[in-house]
Amino acid sequence: MPTKARINKIETLLSLRQPDLRVVLEEVTNTHNASAVIRTCDAAGVHHIDIICSEAEPLPVNKAISTRADKWLNFSHYSSTKECLWNLKAKGFKIAATHLKKDAVSYTSLDYTQPIAIILGNESQGISEEACRQADYIIKIPMFGMAQSLNLSVSAGIILYEAVKQRLEKGYYGKIRLSPEEFVYFKDRFLTPDIKKEGGI
Repeated sequence: MPTKARINKIETLLSLRQPDLRVVLEEVTNTHNASAVIRTCDAAGVHHIDIICSEAEPLPVNKAISTRADKWLNFSHYSSTKECLWNLKAKGFKIAATHLKKDAVSYTSLDYTQPIAIILGNESQGISEEACRQADYIIKIPMFGMAQSLNLSVSAGIILYEAVKQRLEKGYYGKIRLSPEEFVYFKDRFLTPDIKKEGGI
């Protein structure tokens, strides 16, 4: 039976979640990096992570790196980029893809208070051509050294905390943004260890 303190902690967590700020990991193969991104998502109040993986086995989570943050997030799995991004667009999300294309804009120029999904590609090839075609925005983090890119989890942290900054200014963390139905669903799920930790509303 959950203690009152435990219930209060879960309710506080859910009251800060940002259901319309999502992260999409496309064909990410490095468990260390993916787990670090998951940890950052939890810290930034992200509630949903979409995993695109053409392999039969889902990407495993390194619990030492994620610090078990994966327990408090909702994962959706897709076998193709098209399926994932079409689903998000049908729900009203804009897609922001990270890429070093010449016409990419600075990550700080976006409005992250709108429903938005940030797609991050794998460590060697970045995002796919399909992701580029589907994206509403192509964004980049300015680089001033010899290195042309940052580690995946570092990039995720920089972009997400720009979103946090904007959402704090709009008061998004000061009110419950999950629907009443979602709030009850995830509260029950997080307080009941044997309930399936994937999918959901």
